Amino acid sequence: MNDRRHDQDGGPRRVGQVKEVTSLTNPIIKDIKALSLKKHRDESRTFLAEGLKLVIDAQELGWTIRTLIYSKAGRGKPAVEQAAARTVASGGLVLEVSEKVMGSITRRDNPQMVSAVFEQRWAPLSSFRPKSDETYVALDRVRDPGNLGTIIRTADAAGASGIILVGDTTDPFSLETVRATMGSLFAMPLARASLSEFLDWKKKADARIVATHLAGAVDYRTIDYKSKPTVLLMGNEQSGLPDELAKAADQLARIPQQGRADSLNLAVATAVMLFEARRHLLSLDAR
Repeated sequence: MNDRRHDQDGGPRRVGQVKEVTSLTNPIIKDIKALSLKKHRDESRTFLAEGLKLVIDAQELGWTIRTLIYSKAGRGKPAVEQAAARTVASGGLVLEVSEKVMGSITRRDNPQMVSAVFEQRWAPLSSFRPKSDETYVALDRVRDPGNLGTIIRTADAAGASGIILVGDTTDPFSLETVRATMGSLFAMPLARASLSEFLDWKKKADARIVATHLAGAVDYRTIDYKSKPTVLLMGNEQSGLPDELAKAADQLARIPQQGRADSLNLAVATAVMLFEARRHLLSLDAR
C-alpha cells in the first residue's frame, strides 16, 4: 500500500484524522485490498491483520500501524477508541467503515470488528546469536501458509527465540499465514536467508543443527538439546531437505511412528521437535 491519503472523493486528507468510509471504490480501501497480493505487500512493506486483541497486543509490542480500520460496531468501545488514539498519536490513519467494506477488506462474510495495516518487520540474520538456553527454527522452502502460520504460533508457545526462513518460502505476511499465527507473528522474530547465507551463518553460530530427515538415525528424544543452543532444521513439505542442508546438520533426527503413515505434517513434526527441546531445557532449569 502506498502512502497516499484520500478523502472519499479522492482528494487528499490529513493523516491521523478519523474518516468514515462506506464506498468500496474508495482509493484507500482499494490499496488495502491490494495487500492480498504479495507484489503489493512487498512494494509497500506492509500487511493486513485482523482482530482487536491482536491489534492491541501488536501495539504493546511496538509494531507500527499505518492504517487502523474498525467497523461501525466498534464506535464508542473503549478498547477500539484507545487503539485508534494510539494509531493517531503515532501518525497513522484511522478509518471507520461499514460492515460491507470490512467484509470486502478481510474477505470474510462475518468480519472481525477491527483490522489494521502494519509495517513489515524482519530481523537481520546476523542479529540471531544463539545462547545456550535458546532454540531456533529454520524452515527450508516451506510452501503452505497454514503450515508456516501454525509453526510461528507453536514456536511462540514453545518459547523459541526466532525463525529463519531459508530459500523461497511462502510469505509470512500473507493474510492466511497471519491468521494462522493467531497473533504470534508479532512476538516471534523472523529472519530470511538464502541457502548459502544460512550455511555461512551456521558456521559462525555456536549452535547444534538438528534436522529431521527420512534418513535420520537418531531418535529425536535422545538428542542433547541442552549443552548448546539448538537450531531445528525442517525441510520442505514435499521434498524434505536438500542434500546440502542435510549434510550441514550436526544430527539427523527421526520421529518414530506407528501405523501406515510414513510421515507427519510439517507443522506437527516441528511442534513435536520444539516441545521435546523445551522439555530438555525445562529439566535443566529444574536442577
